[in-house]
Parts: sequence; structure tokens; C-alpha cells
Amino acid sequence: MFLDTVLARNPALVDAAAALHRSGAVPPDTYVLDLDTVEENARLLAAGAGRLGLALWCVTKQFGRNPALIRAVARHLPDFAAIDAREAEAVHAAGGRCAHLGHLVQVPRRQLPALLARRPDAVTVFDADNARHVSAAAVALGRVQDVLVRIEPAAGTGYPGQEGGVPPERLEEFAALVERLPGVRIAGVTAFPCVTCDDATGTPAATANLARAAGARAALRARGHGPLLLSAPGATSLAVLPLLAAHGATHGEPGHALTGTTPLHATGPPQPERPASVYVTEVAHTLADGRPALHGGGFYPRAGVRRALLARTGTLLAVERAPAQYIDYYRLLAAPPARTRVRAGDTAVLAFRTQVFVTRSRVAVVSGVAAGAPRLLGLYDALGRGV
Repeated sequence: MFLDTVLARNPALVDAAAALHRSGAVPPDTYVLDLDTVEENARLLAAGAGRLGLALWCVTKQFGRNPALIRAVARHLPDFAAIDAREAEAVHAAGGRCAHLGHLVQVPRRQLPALLARRPDAVTVFDADNARHVSAAAVALGRVQDVLVRIEPAAGTGYPGQEGGVPPERLEEFAALVERLPGVRIAGVTAFPCVTCDDATGTPAATANLARAAGARAALRARGHGPLLLSAPGATSLAVLPLLAAHGATHGEPGHALTGTTPLHATGPPQPERPASVYVTEVAHTLADGRPALHGGGFYPRAGVRRALLARTGTLLAVERAPAQYIDYYRLLAAPPARTRVRAGDTAVLAFRTQVFVTRSRVAVVSGVAAGAPRLLGLYDALGRGV
């Protein structure tokens, strides 16, 4: 999905990843991340948000909750949104500030006291039980916690495994319940996804959820709540920030923009954020019909992976589609052209939409790529732990 973009805009990263694999410094099934480019992308996002009066809560799951990258991002964007409790722990361990909890995954009840003790700006709640749990934990800590009301996605706009939220027609009832809880204050609303990119062109557009969230905020204002935040996650990038500002959002939540891997970066015109991520693996074996099989571990269904570059020969081969029952042991490529020999152990470099935290991959962080002096800073697992 992103290989052409990386080859055009950050080819030195492809070369560095291939060289690190050939030398044995990184194993197959490793994401190679360009730290300097990630930091520059964060700087650009911070400047763009500042010009529009927006705040940004960064998301780290896409690049494996990596501590080196968290620290680089935090130099420009210090606040993070934790997708789940483990991400909150990883951000804290790296020295980042977890400002928003419960963005996609509700905080487990028994982990609330420890996480609320770190004083997040906001905790998103999907239902009455979670609001009660946050209230009880906050009361025990002797404080009042700001909460965001998650609005249920409009039909056909959400993703499987991410269901939940308050239906707009039940918002008044829900607000009345939360208003009676002693340990929480309604501080705003959120929904997901508020922006998506067109599959063919990458062009971003607001979904119905952004209007639903804005309507919910207006309803809560009418009940006397305010000032109210509106966090509008989904495809947050420099190109999307004016759209968020125009719809009255106060916060965006960039993730893929930090690595230059939103759909707009793959298919649209060149964006300010540059690509900072590739995946390196190797040929495991070749089938009798000539199709190479790559060592897997880092692929997932929504990656949009399309082509692989075999570094030794410079050959680009199509990546075959994987059925629903696929287990990520190997990933098949199309057979190479006649007279092009593929060998077991050949380096393969790919670039695609990532969710490193759901893989078993390694993450290699490199610096000095643009200067022509790449240096491996560290090797980590998919959850940000050094290996």
C-alpha cells in the first residue's frame, strides 16, 4: 500500500532496512522505523494544530508503543491517548503523559485507581457502568475526574470489535445519570471514526459520527455543561486538521500521521508528513510453482499490503491476498519473471498500514537515515519492550 510512497519519498529507509537485515542486525518480521522522520512529522503536526487552535492526543499502538518513538514525539506533542490500559502503562514508562484514557477500549474496573492517580485530562465512558466505576475510583482518590461521553457510531460507520457508546437518542437520560455521580464531570464528547479516507483516492471526509458528536455537545451545553471538548479521532493528519477545526473539534488524535501512513499518504498527492515505516522480512522457501513464501508475523487483515521489493535483485512482486482463515506463518508472493532467481534468505521490504501491537513482530528504531549514516538505536518487541 505504501511501498511506492516510501520509495519515492524516503528511499534511504528502504536501503537501511535491507542493509540491517542482510547484516543480521535485525531478524525477519521486523518493522524498521525512522526516528528522525517520526519526530519531524510530530513537529509539523504540532505546528499545524497550533495555528488552528487545536490540541492533539497522540496514539502509539500503530508503531508498537515504542519508548524511543514516544520520547521523540513527546518533544513536540507531549500528550497521548491510550487505546487501552497496556498502552497507558507503556506511555507512562517511556516518560510520556497519558492525557486521554478509554479512547477505544474501556479501562478495566480494577485498573482505574492506578491510572486515575496519574491525573489524565479525560476518561471516555461508553455506558453507565463505566461512568459509575470511574466515579467510584475518583471519589476514593479524593478528586473529580473529567469524562468524555462516547457517542455510538452511526450505522455502517464503525468497525467490528469496536462497538459501543451512548445512542444520541439516549444522551439526555445518560447525562442525567452521570450528573448524579459525585466523582465525575461531563467534560465533552467523542466518537469514532469521525473522519475516514476514501479507499480509492485517500481523500479524507467527515463521517456522520462527527455531526453526531457535535450535536451531542450542543445538547449537553443546553443542559448547562461547559466548556466542552470534542475529540474527533480518525485519520488525523495535517490535511485533516482544517476539517476538524471547521467542525468545531477541540482535539484530534494522530497515529498513522506520525509515520506518514494514513490512506491519504498512500494514494493522494504528497503530504507534509513523510513515510517513516517499512517492514523487512525474508524469503522462507519457494513453492514448486515458483511463488516465494515470506516469513510472516507482521501482517494483519486491514494492512492493504500489495507489493514486496526483493532487495537483492530489485524485483517488485505482488503480494497474494490472504483468506479469512489465514494464519500468519508465511505470506505468498506472485511468481517472479522468468530468469529471475529467488533464493531462501533473500531480503524483502514492504510498506503497508500498520497495527504493530497486534503482531508478534520486532521493531527496529534507526536514526541518521536522511544523513546517509543510519544507526540502529534499539530493537523492541511489538509492545515496546527492549529485546
